Amino acid sequence: MARRPLPSILSSRPALVRSRDLARTAADSATDVLHPVISIARGLRRQAVWAGGWWGRTAKDQRGPALLLAAAGVVVVLMMPYGPVLGVVALLASAAWMGRDRAGSAPAGPTEAQQVRLQSLYEALVPYLSDAADPAPLYAHDGSWDKAFSAHEFKDGRLVRLHLRYPAYFTDGEADSRTRVEQLLHAKAGRGREYRFDWNEEENHLTLVALPALPTNVVAQRFVTAPGETVLGFTDTDSVRRTVPVSVGGETQDAPPVVWRTGARSVEPHLLALGQPGTGTTSLLRSIALQALVHGDIVVIDGSGEGEYACLAGRPGVLAVEDGLLGAAATLEWAGRETERRLIAVNRARQSGSQVPADVRRPLWILVDRPTALTQLAMAEGRPDPQALLDVPLRHGRTANVAVAVADQLDATEALAPVVIAQTRARVVLGPLAPDHVAAVLGAPQRTTPAAEVPPGRGYARLGTGPVLRLQVPSTPDPYDEETSPADREAVLALLPGAPPLPAVEHGDPAPPAPDPERVALHKEAVVRTVADLELG
Repeated sequence: MARRPLPSILSSRPALVRSRDLARTAADSATDVLHPVISIARGLRRQAVWAGGWWGRTAKDQRGPALLLAAAGVVVVLMMPYGPVLGVVALLASAAWMGRDRAGSAPAGPTEAQQVRLQSLYEALVPYLSDAADPAPLYAHDGSWDKAFSAHEFKDGRLVRLHLRYPAYFTDGEADSRTRVEQLLHAKAGRGREYRFDWNEEENHLTLVALPALPTNVVAQRFVTAPGETVLGFTDTDSVRRTVPVSVGGETQDAPPVVWRTGARSVEPHLLALGQPGTGTTSLLRSIALQALVHGDIVVIDGSGEGEYACLAGRPGVLAVEDGLLGAAATLEWAGRETERRLIAVNRARQSGSQVPADVRRPLWILVDRPTALTQLAMAEGRPDPQALLDVPLRHGRTANVAVAVADQLDATEALAPVVIAQTRARVVLGPLAPDHVAAVLGAPQRTTPAAEVPPGRGYARLGTGPVLRLQVPSTPDPYDEETSPADREAVLALLPGAPPLPAVEHGDPAPPAPDPERVALHKEAVVRTVADLELG
């Protein structure tokens, strides 16, 4: 008995399935064959979209000249030999380039260990970012982290960046609420690093970024700055929009500086630096002095009396280096009179419409280290407070092109004169300090967590009403200190102005005759300075 074939609908491979496979195969083959045509068509569409966007962005009064220029270009191409063919080929080539498939490989998701860390961090935030009355909570104990964390990044197994969302009812405007969340994220993300928290109150977003350590191997050197600009130190790359080339270990690299601007157009012409002993405030003033000597003159008052600025004594541009009470008072009194003289000269020049004299346009820097120590000595001897002599330079120094930089210890801020605190709008605080102390000195809270290890010269800076920036002061030690390394000593000595050493005279050659002494005319300022010294003595 012959076997009857099964119906086609019951066969293992019906005709419908075979037709579908054939159609799919034909479509794939057609796609492979027509792939250049598809790419060119996609590129032409993108070019049309770009042209439409450019036309919409172009001002109406500029569209006519643009069309005229395009028409002239088309005419030139048509008149060239083989111009139309070359034009079409160039158009198709550019369309093929713009229409190429640029879809990259999809980024790999987090590993199992990273998912565990993100989930634990999510559950730790539930008590702070959830509410029992919320019908659809974003943070719940049985929830998943991928709903709240929109972006994350790990490096070497540690979390370095996290972007999270929080509900609108979270009180992000209160400092206490923010502090609790920041402390939790700091502990869960890993201690021993500095983190910056960027709160977006408008969109209810928070971004956590682990900051790298600031470089501590930048020594004193000539920085590329304009007159009136002083590099206080270096900060994070995304905090400022400027970089300067620096030499580190014989190699040149770009570093983001914290630039303090002084002069007649400066908003914060005077500086106040505070810190604990050994945190780098004296090194900061020494760095400012070396940069100021390039374009101006300086006066140094060392209230500690330890000779930290002995390397500046007798150098060109250094008018005085005083470490005693009488000498400091006389120098500050002269600085006040010099400021008044400059103000009178500027006023007369403006009234007459003439140029300001060159000696008035040359900047004058008054660097005062530990003024509270001089105040205590003056009180013990019954003399006036030397800080009172800074009143005129601080109040009128911007117009007279006089800048004042004061450095002192943090525990002596109560002895600072009110005029010093009121007129110093550029602030620097160095050393390991609590966030409350940093906010009290700078007038604004820091955006980063405290550092676990604080090297000398590490702190925060704020210029006027700007943001609080992390700061690392360039290494500028005392070159006369025995503990200074030879490399740092040579770097500082190379920046000190002075005449080169005289060449050695060989034996047998007659010594050059000594030049006749020149007559030196005494100026009025020198006479006033001498009289002031005698009166205070």
